[in-house]
Order: sequence, then structure tokens, then C-alpha cells
Amino acid sequence: MKTTRLTRRFVITSLLALLVPIVLFAPHAYAESYVAGQIGLVWPQDLRNGKVTQDQFSGLGISNQPLENSLGLGGKFGHYFTRARWIGIETGVSYSTPHIKEGSLTFSGPGGMATSPSLSGVHQRIITWDADVIFRYPGYRLQPYIGIGPSFYFANLKGPTAPPGQSATSIGFNVEGGLRYYVTRNWALFGEGKYNQARMNYSSNHSDPNADPFGFRATYSALTLSLGISYSF
Repeated sequence: MKTTRLTRRFVITSLLALLVPIVLFAPHAYAESYVAGQIGLVWPQDLRNGKVTQDQFSGLGISNQPLENSLGLGGKFGHYFTRARWIGIETGVSYSTPHIKEGSLTFSGPGGMATSPSLSGVHQRIITWDADVIFRYPGYRLQPYIGIGPSFYFANLKGPTAPPGQSATSIGFNVEGGLRYYVTRNWALFGEGKYNQARMNYSSNHSDPNADPFGFRATYSALTLSLGISYSF
């Protein structure tokens, strides 16, 4: 009798041990839409591979321009499909201010010509619009995911005391990966890493005679780590 009771207890305990991870991680997800907000830190790399595009000076190379780390704010909207619950689409907008640091800037040209003027820091703000395809593991509560897609960048440069100087509208790409945990059926917390890159064409503001006339092209890239909250419906 005692042996039977111990055996029954062992079987029940074993079944519970097997059922808990199944309930937590089994693919019970359903088609859903969601909205989310997030905040994070942006670690930009230097503006690199710079080339002057201004008339009469085009073709000159520019040394790398270091950027400051920035706070990043964003919001996004996404949808996972009914027949393929592991795939979805997502669009989001983010805002950051990776200012150009104060320092010297080297211009190089044909025949080894080079000059290195000292420049004050330049304020930069970037609005990024992402449009991604998202792949997730459709777990009940815990859902890792990855995504990739094009990005559209709207940037503006301005000296600390100067009128608007350069602006840029460019197309690049982004890749992201994260982990979402559903606290309830509708509310979830998530952590995310994202990498953005684009070839930015900072054209001068010719319509403003008082603006900085200097235009250039350079590669922008940044890593963003963020935390957020989402609501599914």
C-alpha cells in the first residue's frame, strides 16, 4: 500500500515536471496585432568613408567623425498572421541625437593634399522609420524573435549657435533581435537589440543664405539596446 502511494506520488510529480515547461513554452500563440513603446541607449560608430559633395570641392575625402552616445525613444506597431503564427510584419519610428563631437577634421585630396581644421561640435538629430519582417518562436509566455528590413533615415545637422546646416534623407537597413515575455495575455515586457546602417547624404541648405553650405556623404551605423512594453489585441 505504501509502495503504491509512493509510486502514484512519483508519477504525479513527474507529470507536473513535464507539463510546466510545455505550458510555458509550447507554441500556443495566436494571430495578433500589437503596439509598443521603448526606451534605450544608442551607441553610434564614427561617421566613416566621408566624401565632400559640395560644388567645387567634391571628391575630397573626410576623416572619420566620432559621434556621441544618445538616448533613443521609439514606438512600433506589428502584426502576426493566423496561418503562419511564427511570422509577422512590424513598422516603427525612433528618435535619437548622436551629436558629432568637437575636434579636428582632415580633408584629403589628389596628390596627397591634406588639411585639418578644428571644428566645433555639431548637433545631430535622426528620425528612423523601420519596416521589418519578424520571425518569432510562438511560445505561450516567452517569445524570442528576430527581424530584418529596410530603414528610412531623416537627419539634420546644426551648429550649436548656427542656423540649420545640412539635412539627409537616406535608405538603409536594420536587423534586430529580442525577447518578449507576456505578463498577461495582452501585456508584455521585452528587451531588444537593433543594428542600423545607411549611407547618409548630408546636402547643404541652399535655400537659406545664412546656413552652413558644406555638404558631404558618409556611412552612419549604430547599435541600440532598449527595453519596452507592448499591448497585444
